[in-house]
Amino acid sequence: MGEPSRPGTAPRGATWPDRAPARHPRTRRHPDGVPADNAAPAQEAIEDLRYIRSTMESAGGFTSVPGWAMVWLGASAVVAAAVAGAQPDRDRWLLAWMVEATVAAMVAVLAVARKSRRRGLRVTAGPNRRFALSFAPPMVTGAILTVALWMRGVPDLLPGTWLLAFGASVTAGSAMSVVPVRALGLAFMALGAAAFALPATWGDAILAVGFGGLLATFGAVIARRHGG
Repeated sequence: MGEPSRPGTAPRGATWPDRAPARHPRTRRHPDGVPADNAAPAQEAIEDLRYIRSTMESAGGFTSVPGWAMVWLGASAVVAAAVAGAQPDRDRWLLAWMVEATVAAMVAVLAVARKSRRRGLRVTAGPNRRFALSFAPPMVTGAILTVALWMRGVPDLLPGTWLLAFGASVTAGSAMSVVPVRALGLAFMALGAAAFALPATWGDAILAVGFGGLLATFGAVIARRHGG
């Protein structure tokens, strides 16, 4: 029998391939210094975390309703009602309310974006996007009716139309939001329906009750229960 070989050496008489020293495989390294074998699992883990976050955002409810911003918007609506009621003609009356609506829309969007960032959500996260898609169609309908009623010379119907359109928008979006938002939408719709049965001279007062009182009251509730 041949002489046993020591570990790591080739037996005597072995040819070149057998006598070549054993070479240990070298670990490939990522350009960042991380072993390549570990780089792929790390990247997969990052992708998994991104997917989980995206799924949670899409499945969640719309909780970015800006409660305290609603309180301030309610206060501004009361001021707008007083200013509009003091205008000498209907054209300036409409302009006063259009300015209020434009400013309120801008403040609401900024407030939603700010609250979303505080909660670690993107502004375009699933719940926010679904709420906006549900909220927009009734509001567009209200805008079209506003133009149509104004051109037909029946501006007295505008307060009820605005309250109904806003209430329908909030109610549609409330399917993926908190309970007070749904109650707010229904309250606006009820007030809008009542506005058509009340004297036209009460228009600004009814708008102050809706966009002022209701919005501020429910905004305070939302701020306390679900954060400002």
